[in-house]
Amino acid sequence: MSYEPAPIDTSRVTLSEDLRQLTEVLAHNTHDLWAQKRLTEGWSYGPERDDTRKTHPDLVPYGQLPESEKEYDRITAMATLKAILALGYRIERPT
Repeated sequence: MSYEPAPIDTSRVTLSEDLRQLTEVLAHNTHDLWAQKRLTEGWSYGPERDDTRKTHPDLVPYGQLPESEKEYDRITAMATLKAILALGYRIERPT
């Protein structure tokens, strides 16, 4: 099987300052959703990822994550916002 990822082209999309700030909120939420799912599946915090024992070192509040893990969530959030805009949708904050 040959798999070639083909994400939406967002190379021409620039996020406003408001949307860049929203990226951090969404990254935090992404982590919380991931952690919530893991916890409901019986996972708990552990110093190392162990699939047998269901422990994971990232089951901590977002603010306690290493920058490398926060960046992963930020990339996901930013790519989603850019894809929405690239598809022609608008994101507006209610006044």
